[in-house]
Amino acid sequence: MSKAPTLRLDRLLANMGYGSRREVQQLVYAGLVTLDGETLEDADDRIVVTRDLSERMLIRGKPLDPPPGLALMLHKPLGVTCSHKEAGPIVYGLLPERWRRRDPAISTVGRLDKETSGLLLMTDDGNLLHRIISPRANISKRYHVTLDRPLRGDEAEIFAAGTLMLEGEDRPLLPAEMEALSDTSAYLTITEGRYHQVRRMFAAVGNHVTALHRDKIGNLALPEDLEPGQYRPLTEADLALILPPVKTA
Repeated sequence: MSKAPTLRLDRLLANMGYGSRREVQQLVYAGLVTLDGETLEDADDRIVVTRDLSERMLIRGKPLDPPPGLALMLHKPLGVTCSHKEAGPIVYGLLPERWRRRDPAISTVGRLDKETSGLLLMTDDGNLLHRIISPRANISKRYHVTLDRPLRGDEAEIFAAGTLMLEGEDRPLLPAEMEALSDTSAYLTITEGRYHQVRRMFAAVGNHVTALHRDKIGNLALPEDLEPGQYRPLTEADLALILPPVKTA
């Protein structure tokens, strides 16, 4: 088991966006930082950074933000982008302003386009991010698709074959699973993340996606009580639903 890292208190809080090192020192000297009910008096103190630190430390009487190693699920609304390169409001604006100053920075785990809603993961843990998006992980993503025209009836077979070529590409898609829900709606589960993949798959079979919502990553489903624009930290149990078990020799 890896040992929990330690950081100087002033560096920890500065990296979490609570202010400059000097501003954090002033917080500490004013008696506004407590740990396990005890007031911390020295900004040089080294703090063991555990996952439960936000349950044990208070800043100005309020729980500490999730410490480094933060991982979130967010219900991305329509019209919000995942990239600074696109026009419009951005997903990071849904988080507390202080979190935008964190170091390491919070990043989205993959992207959803502006007109796609649903389950989006975010983290400041680069190792976790790469474990999830790595093609070798083969993590599935399920989308609820609404279509402009009725399904033909052969789409599930075409998508499952692993031979479908998207326009402008030189290698076929991996097999995907489609479950028809009605004449004009379906679940589509894919393990890749090519550019606008779901929309292009249905375009390849002569249809047009009018609404797209991701409701599942791996075995983690978007909670019904998580409203658009809301987020919550991922638990160890949540992560276990996303990541495949580590194989041991």
